[in-house]
Amino acid sequence: MKGSGREKKSGKEKKRETYARVLDFLPYGHPDDSRPVYQKKPLVQAIGEDKFILMELSPKRDKTAVVYERVYIGEGEREVIDHVIKRLQYKDLTPTAKMELPFLLEKLVKENEKRFILIFNEAKPITTRLHTLDLLPGIGKKLMWAILEERKKGEFSDFEDLTKRVKGLHHPEKIIAKRIEEEIKDEDVKYKIFIS
Repeated sequence: MKGSGREKKSGKEKKRETYARVLDFLPYGHPDDSRPVYQKKPLVQAIGEDKFILMELSPKRDKTAVVYERVYIGEGEREVIDHVIKRLQYKDLTPTAKMELPFLLEKLVKENEKRFILIFNEAKPITTRLHTLDLLPGIGKKLMWAILEERKKGEFSDFEDLTKRVKGLHHPEKIIAKRIEEEIKDEDVKYKIFIS
């Protein structure tokens, strides 16, 4: 059937981002663009909320976007964004976008605590010597075993519960945000937890 509007990849539906968060708004286009100002169009650099896909967006005429603003990029009528221009790599981000990325990731993790506490509740061994929790920055073997021992007593309800029960574990939202940032920066990371 033609024109269904959904892409299929190896039998699975390819899920697209519905919302993105603004990392930078460029009212006069990209600074590296050598065209005259009157030929440049405004751009938005953003990150998807679900899959953390970096992208360049085109805002609608006379619309602006503010850093951290949540913008709708899904199907149908959009208020601020006209269309998605392309996917970006970390190296394509502006200095402002690179600077804001860690703070925005931390904000997204905090806002979606129920989703991200699952990493501590459901993490499993990858190999006989490597556990998913080993991939999180700042979590060594001792902390990993402390998390696994506490988890046997019951799942962690939220980040506060996790930090109360596991001594030495502070700011899990920062740990997760840092791992997501590592996966975004290095596309060749061997084991990906958050970005598929």
